[in-house]
Amino acid sequence: MSNGNGEKFDKQPKSRGMGRPGGGHGPGGMMGPVEKAKDFKGSIRKLSVYIGRYKIAIFIVMIFAVVSTVFSVIGPKVLGNATTALSTGLGEKIAGTGGIDFSYIGKILLIVLGLYGFSAVFSFIQGWIMTGITQKICYRLRKEIAEKINRMPMQYFESRTYGEVLSRITNDVDTLGQGLNQSVTQIITSTATMIGVLVMMLSISPLMTLIAIIILPISAGLLAFVMKKSQKFFKTQQEYLGHINGQVEEVYGGHLVIKAYSKEKETVETFEKTNDVLYDSAWKSQFISGMMHPIMMFVGNLGYAAVALAGGLLAIRGTITVGDIQAFIQYVKNFTQPIQQIAQVMNQVQSMAAASERVFEFLGEKEEEQIVENPVHLESIAGAVEFSNVHFGYKEDQIIIKDFSASIKPGQKVAIVGPTGAGKTTMVKLLMRFYDVNSGSISLDGHNIKDFNRRELREAFGMVLQETWLFKGSIMENIRYGRLDATDEEVIAAAKAAHAHHFIKTLPGGYDMELNEDASNVSQGQKQLLTIARAILADNRVMILDEATSSVDTRTEILIQKAMDNLMKGRTSFIIAHRLSTIRNADMILVMKDGDIIEQGNHEELLAKNGFYADLYNSQFEQAS
Repeated sequence: MSNGNGEKFDKQPKSRGMGRPGGGHGPGGMMGPVEKAKDFKGSIRKLSVYIGRYKIAIFIVMIFAVVSTVFSVIGPKVLGNATTALSTGLGEKIAGTGGIDFSYIGKILLIVLGLYGFSAVFSFIQGWIMTGITQKICYRLRKEIAEKINRMPMQYFESRTYGEVLSRITNDVDTLGQGLNQSVTQIITSTATMIGVLVMMLSISPLMTLIAIIILPISAGLLAFVMKKSQKFFKTQQEYLGHINGQVEEVYGGHLVIKAYSKEKETVETFEKTNDVLYDSAWKSQFISGMMHPIMMFVGNLGYAAVALAGGLLAIRGTITVGDIQAFIQYVKNFTQPIQQIAQVMNQVQSMAAASERVFEFLGEKEEEQIVENPVHLESIAGAVEFSNVHFGYKEDQIIIKDFSASIKPGQKVAIVGPTGAGKTTMVKLLMRFYDVNSGSISLDGHNIKDFNRRELREAFGMVLQETWLFKGSIMENIRYGRLDATDEEVIAAAKAAHAHHFIKTLPGGYDMELNEDASNVSQGQKQLLTIARAILADNRVMILDEATSSVDTRTEILIQKAMDNLMKGRTSFIIAHRLSTIRNADMILVMKDGDIIEQGNHEELLAKNGFYADLYNSQFEQAS
């Protein structure tokens, strides 16, 4: 990669100190980290589109949840009949007028057992269906994000850390899925429970129901107060969880550099500063939200006492039975519980909305134009490239390539040289349309590259960068990445052409040796040879080599140069090099400085001019001597 001035930097922009905000969401729990969505309604509306594909299944979930709740709500009322029968039987037995009807009580208990059994079965089924729906939605979102990444412009990834992008796929989708899975069924169940319990309470005693309802405004007021106090701490917790994610990912990726520069202490101190803020906000948010349960319990117990007192007076008057009091107290408990559950679910819904907003924000990011109307299709590409008055800047007000023009014939070997920041790598990015020019044009075989579909355009190019990229897999698979339908023999031939065959055979397992995640079980020079072998196997018409041999020793570099010379016969090739001795046989050398071509010609012509190129070339040999 390069910055706005064409200078090299690591693939991942590094953030110092506190990392980057908004890195991700923690898992949704009962009172998990909460971040409010900027556009709550809009986020829920977009999420509803995804849920809408499963509306029949959602409807079944609602039916099953309601049925499960109905069975559960009826239970206390029926069980109260058993309590009434037991108390009446005891009274009659004491009075000597009768006894306890155990047969009747046994039937009631069997009915209650059946009711709770059916409730559990329906609850299990609706939970199983809802989990399936949630996982399908999460799968679809992750799939769309993965596909979106391939359509995003390079500028997006150069302005963000890897951890920030990965957080959309992992943390945000997880938070969304957990919130969706728990909130939908919980809201349905809690609402149905409140309605059902209210009906059953009214059927027992309107007066006691009124007493029980009076505690609701008190509970709601206390809940609102606690949530308001904890909200700012949850927001800070969510923000610094993102910082921690970014720092851990960044430090893990660069742990060798950290150790090499003995920066363990500074790194730990930076992490501890961030972690202290996270700890402080997490402790306060969890403590304050943890007060919700004891407060609700206290208010609920006051309600129980008032209901018990009123129920006792009504029972003495003969208005209600003892079993009704027992059932009503149980209903009061079941009436306040859904309120607590809905309050907790609201936190999950807020967190889910914030997570979905971040996901949809990513899915709504501007993409590279993939499809062009009436695109150019070339059966074979010759490799003629034309730069015509190209102007470009990573920012429109900071132009770094100024009036760049050059004409390259098919099969020519073109070297681009110049000091750091001259714009060499930037020209390659423009050629492959990682960025588009501000003005002017770039043509391939006489056609403006904007007239090609990006995919077809890039299929014409093979590329070897100074920064190697190998994935976890065998060496054979890594080389074959250049052309997936290549045979083992073709892969081995490409490795021989890149002078990688010898060292591969000396490794344990040879071509079947597994590279680890960051390919640290082979040397940097060996990594480069493997990427060169991959490019040779791809056999593209235009080759781009950006400091491709900078990580290998001089002897291997000479061998690779010979192999590359043979490979590039008949192909157009662009070589960015700092070691000018490697490009002396180039057909054309473009000398860049401050975004302009200041000299152009072959090696002998440029030396004869005794200009900027001659100074660069001679200075390297002076330093070497």
